Amino acid sequence: MRVFLVDDEPLAVKRLARLLDVTGRVTIAGSSSDPAQAVERMRASPVDAVFLDIEMPVLNGFQVLTKLDPPPLVVFTTAYDQYALRAFQVNSIDYLLKPVEPEQLDRALNKLERMLGGFEPRSDVRQLLSQITQALGKPQPEYLSRVASRIGERVELIDVHQVTHFHAQDKLTYAATGVKTHAIDPTIAELEARLDPRRFFRIHRATIVNLDYVKELYTWFAGRIVVRLKDGKTELPVARDRVGHLKEKLGL
Repeated sequence: MRVFLVDDEPLAVKRLARLLDVTGRVTIAGSSSDPAQAVERMRASPVDAVFLDIEMPVLNGFQVLTKLDPPPLVVFTTAYDQYALRAFQVNSIDYLLKPVEPEQLDRALNKLERMLGGFEPRSDVRQLLSQITQALGKPQPEYLSRVASRIGERVELIDVHQVTHFHAQDKLTYAATGVKTHAIDPTIAELEARLDPRRFFRIHRATIVNLDYVKELYTWFAGRIVVRLKDGKTELPVARDRVGHLKEKLGL
C-alpha cells in the first residue's frame, strides 16, 4: 500500500513516518509539510491512501482532498476531537487523534487494507466531505478564557492565559499565576474538558500545566519526570503515563 503523509508540523510527519515504518505494512511514497505542494505531488504520482492533517495554513485537509480527482482513501489526523470525526468513521474515512498511538494506527491500517482488498465497500468520499464540512460549520464550544475566584462577597476574574498551572489539593482547586495562587470552583477534570488543549495539558491527575510556561523537563528521583516552569522555581511531577503525550505536545 502506497501512502502519502501531509502535516504542516514537520515533527508530526517524522513521528508518523517512524510509526508506519515499524509496522512494515506500507510504502511511504512521500510526505510534505506544505499542503499545496502535497496536492501537486499526489496529482503527479497517485497513492492508495493519504494521512492528512486537518488544521493547516493556506489549504486545510478537506480542501486538499477535494483537489485530488479521484481522491485517495484518507485517514485524517487531528489534535482536536471537537471535530467529531467519530461520526464519519465509515468506509473511506477514518481518523487518528494526535499524538498518534500504535494501536490507533493498526486500526486505521486494517481498515485501509480491507477496503483496498475489496472486503469493505467504499462510500462516496465527496459526499462524506460535504457532511463533515456541514458539521464543522456548526458553532464549536468556546474554551475558557477566565476563571472566577470567590473571596467572601468578592469575585476576582483571572485570565487563564496568565495561569501557569492548575492544581488540586485537599479537595480544593487552585489557579496559580506568577503573582498569586487563587482558589477556584471547577475541578481538575472539569477544567481539562473546558481548557484549550493546544495550550493546557494535564500532566497528573491533580495538575494541568500551561505549556507556554514550561521551561524544561528533567529526570528526578527514581526516574520520575518533572516539569520546571519559567519562573525557575516551580517544579511539577509528571505521571508516568503522561510523559510521552507531554513530550509530543512540546515537540520533543
